[in-house]
Amino acid sequence: MFRIGKEPVSKTGARKGMRVRLSPLPPFMSLTLQEGNILKKIKVASENDPRRPEFPPDNPKFPATPTYQIQVPGFSNVWLKDESKNPTGTHKDRMAWEIVVTYRDFLLAKKRGQNNSPLPQMSIISSGSAVIAIQSQLKKYQLPDLKVLANDNIEPQVVDYLEEIGCEVYKTDLAKKPFTWKEILNFTNNPDGFDITSNEALDPTARFYDWLSYEIINSSPDYCFIPFGTGNLYENVLNITKKEVSTENHDPRFSGDIEKLRSCNFLGATTNNPKSKADKLYSPHLPFAHFDEQWIRLYKQAGYCGPESSVYLIEENYLDQAIDIAKSQSIDCEPSGIAGLALMLQMSGKLPKDKKMLIVNTGKTKYL
Repeated sequence: MFRIGKEPVSKTGARKGMRVRLSPLPPFMSLTLQEGNILKKIKVASENDPRRPEFPPDNPKFPATPTYQIQVPGFSNVWLKDESKNPTGTHKDRMAWEIVVTYRDFLLAKKRGQNNSPLPQMSIISSGSAVIAIQSQLKKYQLPDLKVLANDNIEPQVVDYLEEIGCEVYKTDLAKKPFTWKEILNFTNNPDGFDITSNEALDPTARFYDWLSYEIINSSPDYCFIPFGTGNLYENVLNITKKEVSTENHDPRFSGDIEKLRSCNFLGATTNNPKSKADKLYSPHLPFAHFDEQWIRLYKQAGYCGPESSVYLIEENYLDQAIDIAKSQSIDCEPSGIAGLALMLQMSGKLPKDKKMLIVNTGKTKYL
């Protein structure tokens, strides 16, 4: 069928001498040479095959980081999941890789002729490990630089470093109110881009840390202690747990004990103290977190996790103790990263000392 004005007619139906005006087809945009080269470099071996992992991109393996036993006074079976071994030193490297994979999707869509847009820039509210992890990957693959919305009291040397590695830094008072994605894009002068902070289309609680979630639950702990900042990691682990305990068709990455998983207590460690050493866990607003009292109550009542699963506030003196223990065993971490150990110490009077405890150390940023 062709179009005459707005009315479709068949090719044979056009009358002799009648002028036929055809509506133009959307222009097909092939990739530029640079875009084609970028696409070739972004290699995803598989979505969920443990024999063909996708992370870390330079040396994919599953598990990607080690889990090993540590010594904690009063406990006999404590293990550490050590994310400090990632490329920039934290679990945020996994999220950064998923952002790169999203750019791969953009390029594949353009190659198929589904869009003709230039690669968009991404915006994010942060000034810490997430920014450094993401920007390092964007730079590596020659992707558009990250736009960063930071608090207006950010230290000048941090701004200098972020700009040195290629970030565009914008500042505002983040404590004033929770910002919508439109406001974040507006503040970062990014009308045609996307905000990572809020974007549900990126599947942050199912995709950013899915491989890590399987590495965690495959350890089959009785108690699992996880730092809770944005909440993405905690929610990702619980969502993967829900998926596995609710089906007989398990993901090929799952190799844990299903009955232990059903009863595992997942404890998030956070702070409401703006002066805490665990500064990466403090936020005046978490408008995009799914976790709330009702969310976890449903998970517990449905039998997706253990009865003590929840998010708890840590006390600073236990954080100091956790930092000392980590230093004594050469664990590379920042206070926020080892907050799970602080929570375990804080709850030690209520915990069975012989049960398997897993501490997730989210690491410490390496300034490259």
